[in-house]
Amino acid sequence: MATTRKDIEAALWRGANTFRGTIDAANYKDYVLSMLFVKYLSDKYMDSVDGLRKKYNDPIRLQRAINRLPFVIKKEHTFSWLYENRYRDNLGELINIALRGIEDDNPSQLAGVFRSVDFNSEAMLGNHKQRNTRLRELLEDFVSLDLRPSSIQPEEGKVAADTIGDAYEYMIGEFASQAGKKAGSFFTPPEVSELMARIVNPKISDTIYDPTCGSGSLLIRTGKIAIEKEEGNGYEKKLALYGQEMNGSSWAMARMNMFIHDILDASIAWGDTIANPLHLDADGNLMQFDVIVANMPFSQDKWAAGFNSSGEMADKGKRFKMEASLDRYHRFDWGVPPASKGDWAFLLHMIASLKSGGRIAAVAPHGVLFRGASEGRIRKAVIDKNLLDAVIGLPANLFYGTSIPACILVFKKNRNRNDVLFIDASGKDEKGNLRYRKDKNQNKLETKHINDIVKAYENRTDIAKFAHVADAEEIVSNEYNLNIPRYVDTFEEEALVDIEEVRSNIVNIQKELAEVETQMARYLEELGL
Repeated sequence: MATTRKDIEAALWRGANTFRGTIDAANYKDYVLSMLFVKYLSDKYMDSVDGLRKKYNDPIRLQRAINRLPFVIKKEHTFSWLYENRYRDNLGELINIALRGIEDDNPSQLAGVFRSVDFNSEAMLGNHKQRNTRLRELLEDFVSLDLRPSSIQPEEGKVAADTIGDAYEYMIGEFASQAGKKAGSFFTPPEVSELMARIVNPKISDTIYDPTCGSGSLLIRTGKIAIEKEEGNGYEKKLALYGQEMNGSSWAMARMNMFIHDILDASIAWGDTIANPLHLDADGNLMQFDVIVANMPFSQDKWAAGFNSSGEMADKGKRFKMEASLDRYHRFDWGVPPASKGDWAFLLHMIASLKSGGRIAAVAPHGVLFRGASEGRIRKAVIDKNLLDAVIGLPANLFYGTSIPACILVFKKNRNRNDVLFIDASGKDEKGNLRYRKDKNQNKLETKHINDIVKAYENRTDIAKFAHVADAEEIVSNEYNLNIPRYVDTFEEEALVDIEEVRSNIVNIQKELAEVETQMARYLEELGL
C-alpha cells in the first residue's frame, strides 16, 4: 500500500505523543525528527540498492553502482536493525552509535547532522528504565512507515521528495506552535516564506542565501519558487542554496530538511553569522549572492559579543564596546547598531553580502523603521544610497514565539528608481475585510492576501489605505523615519453623532426606567415589603 503525506504526518504525531508531557516540544522535536530522518535514510538506501540489484547481475558492477550512491548506511546503522534490537538494555547507546556511524560513513553529506541530539541522555529522557521504554516506543511509532521513494504516493504535481519534505516541514511548524518563544529561532510560517520568495523573484541561476536559516524552510521555499518558474524550460533542477545558523539543533534540522527535499549540495554552515561569517570567497571576503532572504532574530541582545570572544576588554578592566574597526568585512562603517538591538547588524551583513542587481527580503521588527541614534544614522545612509526598495507591514501575531507585528524590508542594489514603496497589510481592504485571517492562536495570510501584496509590490502605485510610493523628498521631509502610518493613511473616520437623536434616546430611556421603577414599587407594596 502506498505511503501518503497523511501517513507520514500520523507517524510523526505518534512519535510526538510518545514524548508529550515529559520534555518540552522545543526539545523532543530533535528526537522525533531525527528518528524520521534515520527511517528515511534507511528506506531510501535499501530502495536504491534493491533497484540496482534488479539492474545488475554482475556483483562487481553492482558494487560499483552501490559505491556511487549519494550516501551509504551499514546494516548495523539502519532503522530496521535498531528496531530488531529495541529490547536491548543499552538501546540509547546503540542509537547513538548508529547515528555517529551514519555521520562517519558520509562525512561530506551528513557530518555533524546528529550532533545536537543524545538518545542516551538521562537528563532529557529519564532514568535507564524510562529511557529504554520511551525509545522502544519511538521505534515502534515509525516501524510501519514505508519511506522508500518507490512506495511514496506523491500529491498531484509533486514527487516523492516533496511529499516527505512537506510532511517534515509541517511537523516543524507543529512543534513551533507548541514551543512558545523558542519557536521563532527555527521556523518561518509557510505563508510568510511564500510571500518573501515571490517578492525576491528568484531565478534558477541565482545564488540564494539565508544568514539566519533556522530549519531551512524559507531557503527551500525560495529555491522551489525558482524551480517552479522554470518548469518545462529544460533547466536542471539544481539549486545554489547557502545558509548559516548559530543554533546547533536548528542547523541539524536544516541539514535534514535539505536532504529530505533531495537538495544534496546545499551549503549550510554552523556558527555566528555576525562575528564569524562562514560563506567567504577565495580571497577571504564575504561571498556575494543574487538573492538573500531572512527571518532574523528580533532585536538580539549582545549581538556583538563574538567580537570579544577572547575577553580582552574584561582583562583590561574595561567594558566591551563594539566598534566598526573590529569588523574586518567593514559591514558597520555606516554605523554600529546598539549593543542591545542587533537588527541592523543582520541587515547590514545582508547588504554587504548582496551582488550588484541582487535583492533582499528580510523580516524585522517595526523598531528598525524609526528608532534613532546609531540606527537612525544607518537608516539615513541606506536610504541615501538608494538601497531600500519597499517596506511591507504585516499583521500582528503572525510569527511563532512573538505576537508583535513585523515588517518585511526589501533592498536592491543598483536600482533604476529613487522611491520607496510602503504597504500596510495589517488592516482592512476597501470592502472592510481584514487583509489576513484572524485565528484564535495564530493569524494567517491566505493565498488572496499574499497575491494582493505581491500585486501591489509589482505595480508600485498608490492604493488607498494599502500602498503608497514615497519619493526621496517625502522621506527626507519625515527625517528618514519609515514608520508606515506616516506614508499609508489607514485612519477611518467615525460616523458623525446626531446629538439631538442621542438626547431623545436618553429621554425615552429615562421615561421607560421611571415606569419600571413605579411598577416595581407596586409589586413590592402588594408583597408587603
